[in-house]
Amino acid sequence: MRTFLNGKVHRATVTGADLEYEGSISLDLDLMEAAGMMLYEKVQVLDVTNGARLETYVIPGVRGSGEVCINGAAAHLVYEGDIVIILAYVSLLEEEINTHSPRLVQVDATNKIVNVSRPSVIGVPVSH
Repeated sequence: MRTFLNGKVHRATVTGADLEYEGSISLDLDLMEAAGMMLYEKVQVLDVTNGARLETYVIPGVRGSGEVCINGAAAHLVYEGDIVIILAYVSLLEEEINTHSPRLVQVDATNKIVNVSRPSVIGVPVSH
């Protein structure tokens, strides 16, 4: 098995950071669904603003709210107003690679979806 990108929310603005919450990242349910992310799925959060990188799990925020809230200990690394990229991965068998296409979600400054794309299949080697 090999690991590939499955879903991505690109350059979202963090709307909150709750140190007292037990953990996770809360995402607007519209963003979760558009990126194909599921409740409690492991995600990687890349903070474009300060370079922090962390792993956590995703929970749904209020649909249509634009919520991107960092919860628990991760609130020491990522702050309200930061720009983040949220990634989910999938492990694929060799025979699944050539038919897999990740969901790429682009948002505006208020975390409203402006584009969802699915690039052509990823299993094709890139020549230089």
